[in-house]
Amino acid sequence: MSEKNRRRSRGGGREARRELRISQEANVIKKPYIKRNIPIYDLVSDEVCELIEENAETILEEIGIDFRDDPEALGILKSNGCDVKGERVRFPRGLCRKWIANAPSQFTQHARNQKNSVEIGGNNTVFAPVYGPPFIRSLDGERRYATIKDFEDIVKLAYLSPGIHHSGGTVCEPVDLPVTKRHLEMNYAHMKLSDKPFMGSVTAPERARDSIEMANILFGSEFVSKNTVMISLINANSPMTWDGTMLGALKEYARANQAVITTPFILSGAMAPVTPIGVLAQTLAEAMSGIAFAQMVNPGTPVVFGSFASSISMQSGAPTFGTPEPAIVLFAAAKLARRLGVPFRSGGSLNGAKIPDAQAALESLNTLWPTVLGGVNFVLHAAGWLEGGLVSDLRKFIIDADQCSAMSVLVEGPDISENGQAMEAIREVGPGQHFLGCDHTQKNFETAFWTSKVSDNTTFEQWSSEGETTQMERAGKIVKTLLENYKPPDIDPSIDEELKSYIEKRKEELPNTEA
Repeated sequence: MSEKNRRRSRGGGREARRELRISQEANVIKKPYIKRNIPIYDLVSDEVCELIEENAETILEEIGIDFRDDPEALGILKSNGCDVKGERVRFPRGLCRKWIANAPSQFTQHARNQKNSVEIGGNNTVFAPVYGPPFIRSLDGERRYATIKDFEDIVKLAYLSPGIHHSGGTVCEPVDLPVTKRHLEMNYAHMKLSDKPFMGSVTAPERARDSIEMANILFGSEFVSKNTVMISLINANSPMTWDGTMLGALKEYARANQAVITTPFILSGAMAPVTPIGVLAQTLAEAMSGIAFAQMVNPGTPVVFGSFASSISMQSGAPTFGTPEPAIVLFAAAKLARRLGVPFRSGGSLNGAKIPDAQAALESLNTLWPTVLGGVNFVLHAAGWLEGGLVSDLRKFIIDADQCSAMSVLVEGPDISENGQAMEAIREVGPGQHFLGCDHTQKNFETAFWTSKVSDNTTFEQWSSEGETTQMERAGKIVKTLLENYKPPDIDPSIDEELKSYIEKRKEELPNTEA
């Protein structure tokens, strides 16, 4: 046995206890979402916001937004006061704001376990997993195309992670299933393997309809007609374009009174100007046009102002993350959303790293801190994102979820209760002594400080004697422990059977390839 393996063996007892504790804590859902008790950091002045808003109105009125491949959308826009020429739509100054006034400033997304329902908007923050990568990096370090098994594993991890409040949507792209049918299995995984809220499919209008029909089975059609049970990501095809696929999905969800996130997807310097103020004006114009359109389809539709803005390497053209300029955009866009009176989506744990290394940590935290301090309401990509969104990584998911848990403590602010003031401890200990043995410390020692599940805070000697385990290795062990001890939440067997029957019926009706 090698020296390192002997050290690992000696450390087995502590590792076993750690794994047991993780498995025991796995199903404890501490808080369904974060409620902020600290102020929002205000990076830009009201005067700067007014300048951006004026520029956005100019874009909407003079330049316009393309609404492509959707004659119905053009008809809706024209009938509600827009100037439509071909597929170019210009909005008279103030028209978008008039329609946006119909949108709620905050709404509840219901989970099938009502204890896990989330409030989106106001002082609330909801952390949701990574969205969209076609590749997975597995526990053995292999980078490969993702499968439905990988998708299910990430859904399970999100369900078991107290720092993650939402099951998310396309947590990875299961390429082992036909494009035309995979949305059915993805929806079912969210519905069966978790009882947290989830996102619907948007890759075609008919897939959005399938998502709504499956939600009708899960929640009951009457409940769905009166409540928001799904949220969906509607990305603009920046610059200043909405395509027929996204518009079709948006209409399906809006007519069913389900929430939509209208998100300009911007790489600064490629899909928008290189300057933050230019990015912000374009972002605001694109988001406002999408939100206003959703209200024209169905006034009162729950909407979220989305912003995904990254810088790029001017040498390679690749997106870069954790840099100052996107943070400026995030802070300012969050304030613009508050001024508009709608919830805001942005942020996450974004990075361009290839593995969960120091680059991944730095860039992720440089995105997560502005997210928390800026007051983002819905945080997509909060856990698991790698390689600029090309890869979902299971170990990174655990590391990110750990940090999201820490953020929930930060936004609570200081405890100012009698216990928090700790005057009895100060009186008891007095000058020149220590607080380790006093009553107050003993009462609070288990809950006094947030403790990381993946960091090592032992001495060098202990760490060395126990095998010199890295954070990635610890995260990998946590993944294995969680998945081995995973137990699905209860679901009504008759509902489960109805969902499976619907899936099988739709699979028979749908082609294996797109026309």
